[in-house]
Amino acid sequence: IQNCIGQGNCAIIITMAEAAEDVKAEAVQVEEAAAPTLAAEDQDDVQAASAEGGEAAATKKKKKKKKKKKAGSGGPTKQQSNPPRVAICDMYPTGNFPLGEIQEYKDDNLQRTTNEECRARDMIMETELKELRDAAEAHRQVRQHVQNFIKPGMKMIDICEELEATSRALIKEDGLKRGLAFPTGCSLNNVAAHWTPNKGDQTVLQYDDVCKIDFGTHVNGRIIDCAWTQTFNPKYDPLLDAVRDATNTGIREAGIDASFRDIGAAIQETMESYEIEIDGQVYPIKAISNLNGHSVEPYNIHAGKSVPIVKGGEDIRMEEGECYAIETFGSTGRGRVVEDLETSHYMMRYGAPRQTLRTRGARDLLNVINKNFGTLAFCRRWLDRLDQSRYLMSLKQLEEVGLLSSHPPLCDIKGSYTAQYEHTMILRPTCKEVLSRGDDY
Repeated sequence: IQNCIGQGNCAIIITMAEAAEDVKAEAVQVEEAAAPTLAAEDQDDVQAASAEGGEAAATKKKKKKKKKKKAGSGGPTKQQSNPPRVAICDMYPTGNFPLGEIQEYKDDNLQRTTNEECRARDMIMETELKELRDAAEAHRQVRQHVQNFIKPGMKMIDICEELEATSRALIKEDGLKRGLAFPTGCSLNNVAAHWTPNKGDQTVLQYDDVCKIDFGTHVNGRIIDCAWTQTFNPKYDPLLDAVRDATNTGIREAGIDASFRDIGAAIQETMESYEIEIDGQVYPIKAISNLNGHSVEPYNIHAGKSVPIVKGGEDIRMEEGECYAIETFGSTGRGRVVEDLETSHYMMRYGAPRQTLRTRGARDLLNVINKNFGTLAFCRRWLDRLDQSRYLMSLKQLEEVGLLSSHPPLCDIKGSYTAQYEHTMILRPTCKEVLSRGDDY
C-alpha cells in the first residue's frame, strides 16, 4: 500500500510490503522542509494504512531509508541564521550546491545536450562547477540580505561593511583560498562603476538615488561576478527594465562559437528599444559603449576577452569551457564614461614581471597585497582593515613600475542616471549554466 500525504512543505511517503508468512513494515520515509504537524485528517489516513498492515506491523520499528542525492539537488543540512552568518559549505557539506539556471544551446549546438562525448567532458568539470556554485549560492544569499536591509538614509560605508561582513562569513573566508573577489561597488547615479567609499566618507543613500551594487565571491579563485541596480523611486523602473532585459539578451545569445559582434548588436538593440520619462522629460536609454562584459579565469577577473554591449568590434568567438561575466550598462546621458573622482579600487597586474622597488614601504606593502589579495582586486578600506597606513605613495610607486593598476570611478555626464545588471555564466560542454541566477533577477 502506498499513500502520499502532503501538507505545506511536508511530504510523508509510507510503503508497506506483506511477506508470505509475516507482514513486515519495510520503510517509512519522511522528507521535511519546515516540519509542520500533520492535520487530524492526515493522521487518520496514516493510522488506516497502518491497520491494514496488521498487528505485526504496529509492533515493529519503522526504519528510514537513506536516499541518495543527485548533484545539485540536495537541500541544506543547516538553516541560515538571521542575519546570515552560516557558511554555505557548512550548509551543504556534501558539496551538492544549488545549480544555476540551465539553458540549452541552440541551432547547431543543440545536439550537445545528449552527445556522450560532451557529457563525459561535463563530468571532468565537476570540481570547478562545485566551487563556482558554492560561490554563487553565497552571492545569492548575501544579496538577498542586502535587498532586505538597504534603505534611504543609510551611510554607503555602513552598507558596504555589512555586505562584506556577510560575504566573508558565508564564503568562509580563508586567505586566498576563499573570500571576496573584489571590493563592493555601490556607484550612484551618473557614476556607472568602480566607486566604493574610502575611510571617512559620509555619503548617505537617498530616496532618488540609482545605486549599482556590484560585488564578487570566490572559491579557489573561481569568481562569481554579479551586480544589480537598487532604486526606491519607481520612476526609474524603465531604466532598470531596459538594462535587465539587455543582460538577459546577452546571456541568451551567448554560447559556444557565438560571435561577440552579434552579441553586442543584440544587446544594444534590446537596450535602446526603451526610453524613460523623468520629471516630465523623455530620455532615450543608451548602452554605454565603452563598458563591456568579460571572460573570467581563476584569480583573474578580466581574463582577456571583452564582450561588447554595442554593435561593431572584432569578430571573436566564445569557446567551450569558458566562463563569462555578462554585464550591461544603460544611461540617460551620452552613453560613454570617463574616469573621475577619488580612486578606491586597485589590482595587481596579472602576470606582471618582478620589479625593483625603491622604498621599504613599497616592498612591505607589496608583501601585504600578495599575501592577502594576490591578483584579486582590493580597495583602500581593505588596507585600513589590515592596519596599513600611509600607503598612498607606496601604491603610486607600485603603479609606476607596472605592478599595480588603479581603477578610478567611471562616470557619465552629471545629472544623468546609469544602471547595471550582471551575471556569471559558464559554457559547459552540454549546456549554458547561469551560475549567479536567482529569484531576484
